[in-house]
Amino acid sequence: MTDGTPGPDQGAETKINTDVPQSARIWNYWLGGTDNYEIDRIAGDQYVSLYPGIVPLARAGRYFMDRAIRFLIHERGVRQFMDCGTGLPTVDNTHEMAQRAAPEARVVYVDNDPLVLAHARALMTGTDEGRTAYIDCDLHDPKTILDRAAEILDLTRPVALLLVNVMGHIVDPDEARRVARGLLGGLPSGSYLILDDCTDDNEAFNAAQRAYDDTGAIPFRLRSREFLSGYFEGLEVEEPGLVTANEWRPDVGVDVELLPTLCGVGRKP
Repeated sequence: MTDGTPGPDQGAETKINTDVPQSARIWNYWLGGTDNYEIDRIAGDQYVSLYPGIVPLARAGRYFMDRAIRFLIHERGVRQFMDCGTGLPTVDNTHEMAQRAAPEARVVYVDNDPLVLAHARALMTGTDEGRTAYIDCDLHDPKTILDRAAEILDLTRPVALLLVNVMGHIVDPDEARRVARGLLGGLPSGSYLILDDCTDDNEAFNAAQRAYDDTGAIPFRLRSREFLSGYFEGLEVEEPGLVTANEWRPDVGVDVELLPTLCGVGRKP
């Protein structure tokens, strides 16, 4: 079952800005999608020219999500997922990963990008047994996100919160902490954080990100491993702990490339 949960301004036409690159469209391009514009492909290629590792990094994040979701479904019994900073639909979206493992799973997407919104209702179709919904809401407003998610999810039961390569868009570090705490704080005991983010310990990566920020696009902050580890403060971190995206429970036979990322899965006591 699929539905949208429109925001208060949903009835008004929202202009899609194609004058500056946009991160969701660039990540769509890196992942092999087609929902992007020339300005995004130019910016994406420039980024790759400075840091070629961004493409395997983007793909590693997607594979980590799949492994983390399957782990929580099969080994922890989680059936509800809230994906904040959805990005554009591509191959193997969150609801497909979850409902392939548990058809009755409920998935809520949260984003406020107009192009994401335009595609969400058409492409993010889920199973008849489960539920897939989209919330048009700003990540900076965790209370509203939780209020509207409560219309779809049962917030008396565990929910897995996905923050995958999105928190860097909250430029102020104190606000980033506040948002993460606010979202987790509204979820019940036994809920989980699935987080993957980019670290600042690769100078080529740092240079590529600075060049991207200079294009006028919404900036993204690469942060220290110490800072990213702070998102898991007070949580019970699942094995193998906080590691790079490819090191988290890798599938058998997959080469583990050490990427400038930090990811993990933590349980709210």
